[in-house]
Amino acid sequence: MSNAGPDQLRLIPLFTDLPSETLTAIASLATPFTVRAGHVLVERGQAGSGIFLIEDGRVEVDLDSGRKIELGPGAFFGELSLLTDRHRTARVHAVTEVKGLAIGRREFEELVETQPRLASAMLRVLASRLAEAQEHVV
Repeated sequence: MSNAGPDQLRLIPLFTDLPSETLTAIASLATPFTVRAGHVLVERGQAGSGIFLIEDGRVEVDLDSGRKIELGPGAFFGELSLLTDRHRTARVHAVTEVKGLAIGRREFEELVETQPRLASAMLRVLASRLAEAQEHVV
């Protein structure tokens, strides 16, 4: 999806139920990217500069706990440092070639403020991640 439009964005599970106007706003602010396998997208300790949405390919998230999580098409990462203003807590690298969308901090904040349905959709995913993380706490 080199030129993500509303119809292409609707294929991402996070966006499936969002209205076309929200998808149009997301598409206008997102920057498409492609990286090769092995490329580091996020490094632990960096300031959060944006959120990443995976359209195609797989990434591995290396958490501080030593746990590793693989994410694929439709997943997103990088949102926690934007929502909390903390540095990145994980390292994320491409396992395969990855095509996706990047949304910068300012654009992300604008989307969350002006598109409440996006914020609601993200909250559901974040709550699920939190519940899963608590299940793995010893």
